[in-house]
Amino acid sequence: MMHLAETLNFSGRKVVAAWASVPFPALRGCSLPDTLCAYQQDVPWKLLSSCRERKVSRCFAQSVVLRGICKDRMQPTSPLHACESTEQILQRYLHTVFPGAFSTSHVLEQPCNTLHPYPQFFSPLLTRQGFLLDKPPSYSSAAVESIPVLAALQSSPVLHTLLHSLCKDLQKVNVRRWASFFSAGVEQDDFQEALQELRTLCQCYETGFEADESEDEADSD
Repeated sequence: MMHLAETLNFSGRKVVAAWASVPFPALRGCSLPDTLCAYQQDVPWKLLSSCRERKVSRCFAQSVVLRGICKDRMQPTSPLHACESTEQILQRYLHTVFPGAFSTSHVLEQPCNTLHPYPQFFSPLLTRQGFLLDKPPSYSSAAVESIPVLAALQSSPVLHTLLHSLCKDLQKVNVRRWASFFSAGVEQDDFQEALQELRTLCQCYETGFEADESEDEADSD
C-alpha cells in the first residue's frame, strides 16, 4: 500500500485517502452501467479516512478496485453501456466523474465472501449474493454469502482539511512544557521544521476551492 500511495502522489504530495463501498450498491438484475449511471452526481462509495467529505468530487490521482460485478449483455443506451468490458465501463465512469485525474482501475469477478464467521450486519434488502432488492422480502432471507465490493485510494483535495486541522492542533503545542519531548530527543528547532513541512504538504492539496478555510495560524511560540 505504501508503494501504491507513492505511485498516486506527485507535486510534493505524500498522503492518500481511502474510500470503500461495502457492499457495492448494485440492484439485483441491473448491469454495472445502470448502477453507475444512477451515480453521475455523486460516487457510490464513502470516505473512510478522517476527512470532511466534500460535495464536489475531485481528485488528482486514484486507484479503484471493483470485485464481484460482471458485465451483462445489454442494449447500448449510453456511452457506459457501449463499453466492451467491465474494466472499460469503470474506467470511462472514472474519467467522467473525475476529469483530468490520473485513474487506474481493476475488476475482479470473484466477490468478497461473507460466510461465517463474517458478521451478518447486512440490511434485509440484500440477497445472498449481496445485491440490493427493491423491497424487503416477505420471507426470512438467508445469510449473505458474498458481496460485491469497491475500494479506492485517492490523492484528493479532501486531505487538505485533515492536514490543515493537524497543523492548527500542533501549533497549539508548546514543547517547552513537555519534558517527554526532549527526553525522546525532540529539539525545538526539529519540531518547528516538521511543522513547516506539514504546512507545505497541506498546501499541496489546495485547488482554489478551499477559500472557506482559514489560513494556517502563526506559530504559538
